[in-house]
Amino acid sequence: MRRCAPALSTDQPGAAWQTPGLARRMACWLYEGLLLFGVVFIAGYLFGSLSQTRNALDNRHALQAFVFVVFGIYFGWLWSNGQTLAMKTWHIRVLDLQGQRLTQRHALLRYLLCWLWVLPPLLAAWAFQLSGAQSLIILPGWVVIWALLSLLHPQHQFWHDALARTQLVMDQTGH
Repeated sequence: MRRCAPALSTDQPGAAWQTPGLARRMACWLYEGLLLFGVVFIAGYLFGSLSQTRNALDNRHALQAFVFVVFGIYFGWLWSNGQTLAMKTWHIRVLDLQGQRLTQRHALLRYLLCWLWVLPPLLAAWAFQLSGAQSLIILPGWVVIWALLSLLHPQHQFWHDALARTQLVMDQTGH
């Protein structure tokens, strides 16, 4: 684990925070993805019920926009409280650079910047008119590159966190 700049938290005054290792952060990332299946299922069911959509391809773009907003609410609310369920499981907390919990606005900024995990390969697939199979190859490749780029950050934070002025730290509180 890499020590990050000392940060203070209202939960633990004077605590020095450590950046979780890349393997821990990626395990948390994968677990978060699994948990999001449930969020997508509930959001899709709610959208289908409210819009009376019978075919999955009907209202596809509206459904995508709805899920985007639902994810924003999900992450914004949980990150402003410090952790998602996956982050609790892996003992990771998100804080601002001063060691404080994120505001809703700060969490929303982080959410938008987190799309750097998937937007570049999706835009490349669209721009170069790649097939679905080709897109499925470049997406994991980009995720690996984006994750490894964190090793170039002075505190080994992900670059979307650096841009959002947030940090992932080991949760010292145990809850």
